[in-house]
Amino acid sequence: MSKNTKNTTVDIDYADQAVPKEGRKGFLTMFMIMLGFTFFSASMWVGQQMAAGLDFWGFIKSLLLGGAILGVYTGLLGYVGAKTGLSMDLLAKRAFGEKGSYLSSAMISFTQIGWFGVAMFAIPVSGELLGGSKAAMWALVLVAGGCMTASAYFGIDSLTVVSYIAVPLVAILGTVAMVMAVRQGNGTIVDQFAVSSGSVTVIGGAGMVVGSFVSGGTATPNFARFAKDAKSGTIATVVAFFIGNSLMFFFGAIAYIFVGGNDIFEVMIRL
Repeated sequence: MSKNTKNTTVDIDYADQAVPKEGRKGFLTMFMIMLGFTFFSASMWVGQQMAAGLDFWGFIKSLLLGGAILGVYTGLLGYVGAKTGLSMDLLAKRAFGEKGSYLSSAMISFTQIGWFGVAMFAIPVSGELLGGSKAAMWALVLVAGGCMTASAYFGIDSLTVVSYIAVPLVAILGTVAMVMAVRQGNGTIVDQFAVSSGSVTVIGGAGMVVGSFVSGGTATPNFARFAKDAKSGTIATVVAFFIGNSLMFFFGAIAYIFVGGNDIFEVMIRL
């Protein structure tokens, strides 16, 4: 008598359960993933606004204060995610119940829709390289959105590959763009910051730092749950958030004070 066998689909992202030991990742992989998570074009726009209203030392103080607040917030979430192995939605269900978790999940989902295709790629590229064409922008939105969605569809392993490729490229491109902008400008970075309007306080600047990524930071457990342990997950999250966000703010600030732009695409093109 034969037995019937059923084909079961393996969920490589463990959406409905805690990530088991065999699904956990090492520190370097988690650091690269979290660093890639913070490479957010909108943070460069915030850096522009900070540079327009703060002098150099005010900018640094705002960066440190806001980064510390954001680091504590995301670090705690990273610790919980890595410790339990649970996603943000599963944690919300434990905290608020099944129906109560719908609100928090809906809010996070709504705030995250579209930013990857619009802010990170389509607007900068279409604006600087394609003359601001709306048709080109929407085409790029679909292409970039499709690529990002595909990486998410194929799971954490796909995201790991993308992070190992994209993170060094963005970091190198941004650093080169900053060096080019400073070399082409008149005076030092401190001198250029000194012409700001002074309309932003240090506390206000810190609020901009926190507000620029607090929504994305709330989803930290979705990534940190793959860390091999709570310690490595927390450290990778805090360090990556501080370095990644700081780089993005600097890229935007330098682009603004030296070439009047707000992202590394504009610096490379204008110079």
